This record gives sequence, C-alpha cells and structure tokens, in this order.
Amino acid sequence: MTKQSSKESIPKLVCLHLNQCDRKKCTALKLKKLGVLEIVSDIKGKSRNSVILNPLSNITINISDRAIIEKYGLIVVDCSWKKIFNLKNLNLRNGRKLPSLIASNPVNYGKWEKLSSAEALAAALYITNYGEHADLILSKFSWGAEFKRINKF
Repeated sequence: MTKQSSKESIPKLVCLHLNQCDRKKCTALKLKKLGVLEIVSDIKGKSRNSVILNPLSNITINISDRAIIEKYGLIVVDCSWKKIFNLKNLNLRNGRKLPSLIASNPVNYGKWEKLSSAEALAAALYITNYGEHADLILSKFSWGAEFKRINKF
C-alpha cells in the first residue's frame, strides 16, 4: 500500500445497522458515538450507489472501487454472523466482499473472515488507499493495531 498524504479526502462512512448484536460490544455503535460514521436502518437514495461491504458478494473490493467510494461512500452491514445469509436477499449493485482476513476483535480473535464492522471498514479503506482513515478507525480499539499487524496492512 502507498503511504497517504495528510490531506487525504475523507470518504462518507455509513453502517446499515440491523440491531442483531450485543450493543455493548458493537464497534459500529462506538464509531458512531465518536463521530466516525453514520448509522442507518435502510439503504436508499444515493447510498444505493455506495460500495457496500457484503461477504456474500462475488466481487472482491479493489483499488478501482476508490472512485465509487469518493463519490458515494462506503457502507458496512452490521448484523449477526448467525444471520449473515439473510444478506443474500439484498440487491446491492456495488456489493463487495473483502479478501480473507483474520479478526483481532475479542469476540472472534483469530478467526478467518469473522470481522467486526470496524475491522471490515478499516480493511476496505486500506485496500482502496485510504490508509490514514483506516488507521484512525483502528486507533479507537485496543486491538486495532493487532488487526493491522496480523493482516499485514
């Protein structure tokens, strides 16, 4: 990944929050409280054009998705891993999955692909060359540096 300048544009970050998690452990709710992202209960309007992180997508996020993120933003879906297959019913034009990564959050530490919303957002931001913003997100969690280290960002 290329080193970012300190004047990197800040993408719009949104979380489609499906209220299926333990609110005390929810990384998306913490990021909202810190003013890092917006929480929504539905994807509508221009948001439908955003890159939407969906582990069931057939397309892996890559650097070319940066143009979409710059224009429309990045959405992470926060739902229970036990109900993840309900996402197959969402019609997401710009749905993207992440490459295989290892979680460092306390709930799923060491598990492949069971990322928290914060980890998923940070990974997507690193991949699309928004490294400073990804670092900011991970800095809000005691395990954030470990996520970056074990996944070699």
